[in-house]
Amino acid sequence: MIICLAANPSIDKLFEVEHLVKGDIHRPMGFVQKAGGKGLNVARAARALGADVTAVALLRGHTGRWIAEQLEAEGVPSVGVWTHGENRSSLSVADRGTDGLTEFYESGTEVPASAWTELMHETASLFDGAGWLTISGSLPPGAPEKGYRDLVAEARSAGVRVAVDADGDRLGLALEAGPDVVKVNRAEAEGHLGVPTGSREEALAAAGKLRALAGGEGHAGVITRGADGVVLVAPDGTRYEGRMFVRGRYPVGSGDAFLAGLITALDRGQLWGGALRMALGAATANAELPGAGALEPARAAALAEEAEVREI
Repeated sequence: MIICLAANPSIDKLFEVEHLVKGDIHRPMGFVQKAGGKGLNVARAARALGADVTAVALLRGHTGRWIAEQLEAEGVPSVGVWTHGENRSSLSVADRGTDGLTEFYESGTEVPASAWTELMHETASLFDGAGWLTISGSLPPGAPEKGYRDLVAEARSAGVRVAVDADGDRLGLALEAGPDVVKVNRAEAEGHLGVPTGSREEALAAAGKLRALAGGEGHAGVITRGADGVVLVAPDGTRYEGRMFVRGRYPVGSGDAFLAGLITALDRGQLWGGALRMALGAATANAELPGAGALEPARAAALAEEAEVREI
């Protein structure tokens, strides 16, 4: 089983407009909303790929009930930890004329420390029989900055492998506990490490630094680079480069689908090259459909076969 932590879920909305013009009134030509936030996007995509998944989410108020109902309707098994207030909302606006994307993300309101303690407890209660824990995205205000680090440590002590996709101080603290996989995008890597990732060699060096910070041998560092593909330094030190030559119009959630594809493949015992192909296929399939974490599994598998993956 793969446990997907969603500490700060949201209602994710996507508007499509013909042209986005600052200051104008827009009437969307298309509209999709999903139970989102990075952790739930990972869970949705992994479930679509056939993984045995349980999402653990911090839920609040009317928006939390809507999120729970949507997860149930989509067939995504979940455990909700309830607290006061409301879950946040996020908005993405896709400009059909330019293929541009403008995004708005709420931080969420403060939660009591007791809610994080209960979220940790509910997550740990699932460790027996779990193969992986994914930790993705932001923490809500009020949650301890060391929350991800403590959860990584607890999971690893229980024999559960951990993949982390976070940024800033949360990423740095989580790395101290030695996650098995650390996956970030180019901007997050540059922000945390203070090094460039523009060229392939620079990105590979940065992925190696992330791997070293996570513990070195036995750990993996992954940096996604948008249209430039992805680089990965595997637990044994093997370096990979991967690219796709198919582009979708809806990239929101593609990084989450990438992580879902990678961990789903690894959970099934695939080697790193094959897992990277599955990750690229899932990310690209996600970008072809509106709604973060949404993908057609057959299309993801077909795209994985088209992915260019090679050892460096």
